[in-house]
Amino acid sequence: METKSPFETNSPFKTPDSGKSAAIVSYIFLIGWLISYFAMYKDNKTSLSSYHLRQSLLLHLGIIVLNIAVTILIMIVPTALFGYLSYLIYIVYIIFIILGAVSANNGEQKALPLIGDKAQTMFPSI
Repeated sequence: METKSPFETNSPFKTPDSGKSAAIVSYIFLIGWLISYFAMYKDNKTSLSSYHLRQSLLLHLGIIVLNIAVTILIMIVPTALFGYLSYLIYIVYIIFIILGAVSANNGEQKALPLIGDKAQTMFPSI
């Protein structure tokens, strides 16, 4: 008699992962990228997950650099204009996260505006 693992199911929803879940999770801020890379991507490398991991890494690193630059600018020239610039940067960041996650969910390798193509050449080892 064959014994079944308690974790196996006969669910009709069980499908092989095409890297889509790692691609989607990578857009959930930097912590999501780390979880996606170390917990999901290492065992299941696909072109879809690689593409979105590279793109989301540049997006997250870019927002960190922009945030530091705007903070320094605000410290040097304390005007409300730079505070509003910070809000605008975060709104664009959230829009890019949504665009990337939707693209990953649809299984598309669609480049984000401004950074998508550059990310593919900057991080070829991912």
